[in-house]
Amino acid sequence: MTVEEIKQSILGEWVSIAPEIRPSIAKNADGSMKPFYLTRAFKYTSGDKFELTVTNLEDAYGKLPLAKILIKGHIIWRGEHAIATGAQKVDFIADDAYEVTPLHQGFADAMNQFASQGYDRWEVNSAQSVKGKAFAPFGLKEGQTFAEFDLIYLFNGLLFWGARNVDGRGFDTEENRPTNLQIPLVRLMK
Repeated sequence: MTVEEIKQSILGEWVSIAPEIRPSIAKNADGSMKPFYLTRAFKYTSGDKFELTVTNLEDAYGKLPLAKILIKGHIIWRGEHAIATGAQKVDFIADDAYEVTPLHQGFADAMNQFASQGYDRWEVNSAQSVKGKAFAPFGLKEGQTFAEFDLIYLFNGLLFWGARNVDGRGFDTEENRPTNLQIPLVRLMK
């Protein structure tokens, strides 16, 4: 498929099949990596615009949602990715919105302890913008526009992005762009 065909094919809404697991930078008491659970809801529209909602979860079965992250922006298409024929390098640029909404009191309490400067008091179900602001829990710096150097691969009606680096590093540089595929998203049928 050409890039234009891929763009046409991914128009619409996509969601996680089930809760997903990622490595995190955080460590357990024994020094092992702490798992990070989430679900994704992705929407792609014309003009290379996207909207991504990530729901962070406490548990592998998604019974206890902790926070919702809303990222809106645009995609820059960078050319072919070597992971699979038809895969494309893409950059997700969060230049429209980046919001965090606590869904659990424990998460709100943690934000009030570790991310209070420059923010209103963190409350359950109350979104706050972190776009362009320092936000230590996500490693964001003042004035920074969040971007991820990722990939898109469409195969048999499934939408794949890159798998997280096993050491928990983000996709914050070209050198950290993923080299493996993660669990795919499925098209949301209405």
